[in-house]
Amino acid sequence: MVHPLAADATPIPDYQQFLADFQPDSLDKEFAGDFAKGMNAAIECCDRYAHGGRVALYWEGQDGRSTTHTFEELKEASSRFANFLVSQGVQPGDRVAGLLPRVPELLVVILGTWRAGAVYQPLFTAFGPKAIEYRVSSSEAKLIVTDSNNRHKLNEVPDCPAIATLAGAAPLAAGDFDFHAELARHSASFAPVMRTGDDACMMLFTSGTTGLAKGVAVPNKALKAFYMYMRYAVDLRPEDTYWNIADPGWAYGLYYAAIGPLLMGHATLFYEGAFTVDSTYRVIQKYGITNLAGAPTAYRLLIAAGGDKALPVKGQLRVASSAGEPLNPEVIRWFHAHLACPVNDHYGQTEIGMVLCNFHGLHHAVRAGSAGYSVPGFRMVVVNDEGVELPPGQQGTLAVDREASSLMYFAGYWKANTPGFVGQYYLTGDTVEMDAHGNIAFVGRGDDIITSSGYRIGPFDVESCLIEHPAVAETAVIGKPDPERTEIVKAFVVLKQGYTASPALAEELQQLVKHRLAAHAYPREVQFVYELPKTPSGKIQRFLLRQQESGKTNA
Repeated sequence: MVHPLAADATPIPDYQQFLADFQPDSLDKEFAGDFAKGMNAAIECCDRYAHGGRVALYWEGQDGRSTTHTFEELKEASSRFANFLVSQGVQPGDRVAGLLPRVPELLVVILGTWRAGAVYQPLFTAFGPKAIEYRVSSSEAKLIVTDSNNRHKLNEVPDCPAIATLAGAAPLAAGDFDFHAELARHSASFAPVMRTGDDACMMLFTSGTTGLAKGVAVPNKALKAFYMYMRYAVDLRPEDTYWNIADPGWAYGLYYAAIGPLLMGHATLFYEGAFTVDSTYRVIQKYGITNLAGAPTAYRLLIAAGGDKALPVKGQLRVASSAGEPLNPEVIRWFHAHLACPVNDHYGQTEIGMVLCNFHGLHHAVRAGSAGYSVPGFRMVVVNDEGVELPPGQQGTLAVDREASSLMYFAGYWKANTPGFVGQYYLTGDTVEMDAHGNIAFVGRGDDIITSSGYRIGPFDVESCLIEHPAVAETAVIGKPDPERTEIVKAFVVLKQGYTASPALAEELQQLVKHRLAAHAYPREVQFVYELPKTPSGKIQRFLLRQQESGKTNA
């Protein structure tokens, strides 16, 4: 399959030719500031578009209310917030945290923090007090902005920084600043503090699925990489109506739902309500969404609800993008059949942003189930444990060649001695395989790979096979310790509504994998479960399933 031409018949550049012609310095013209001499992310993502009533945000609340916000309004409100920050002694480089849902004030906090030269730190609203305490303590945040629904969590955070609260039905806690009252009493004029490309503008923490979360200071120059992803992978066009359903409390939502579209002067959309199939289709239809981004978890729920639900919006979406975990080929086929829309897999990490993509805005062959090609400005390679590049066809660790990647901005973890570097390479920890054309297929996390009777089995391959069965809504595959085979393949399966777990169905799933994938890769055990353990951002936590099985084995 190859990328078709756009609906308006505008030719899409060829990927290989674009890669050969790409000059990193050519990106400078896309920005107002100078990354070496002086720039500010608030100017790049707001001020230069603050004229003529240009819309920056469409917002819809969970209670049905909806509002529209212009770049001019965000410039004014964020200037007021920047003045408030300065009045509280916040200095350039200090961290300001936001424990906020998808509300307009979130953009005000981000832009105002940048305007003051400070660093924005997201806190996911599903976090409990312990997770919040660890992150704000590690980042040494000076201030937290939250709302009345999340304010109670901060009562259990020792040595909590100053708090500004979006007042709601509950009375303001003693000592809190009233966010809106503070905006009202501060000036709407604030000259942005100039920073450089190497100065941090964000402080994120990795998900911490295999240990304590690690801090990642994201510098201003990351905006160049964000632009490349939005322009060529997402293919965001002026005529598009864009919605990224990811939560801005995590990297993909923050980078590409909040920042990426604003960086291009394009409106974004925040839907405050919880994800449901019905609300997703309703929002797509109401706002005329043509460019959609999200995670496979959400897309699989659309599939589980059936094709009839998709009929009202079939043909409306021009393109869809997927990130967070590998995209099963079944999802790709379903989107084509029921939404008449291509959905492309994109790969990235909190540390490095999106670096491996099947591009909507560049023409190349697409292999279903693969993560795609290097984003121009990054050279992605496959290396062995010693950091030696491997030839095509061999499995190894996906790595960034830092010396040959002009857009690479990750310099190491915050206050840590574990940067993930081996020589000139940054190791992602993910196991992949590259073909002769540079197309990279995801095999699994390094610790997810299953070794059974001498075979190395990627869980993603088995999961992609199982998900094709009409009864399967979700699945996770792990290696279970086994004295004879080292490990056996075990599948945890969530069934769709209307299907019942049974030994006969388990046998049917085993035979499917034997027939479609390989005899050595079929799950020797199938366990039906009601749900799978996931991170708050929706990634399956296989390591918890492995721990569970290891405990059973050792008991």
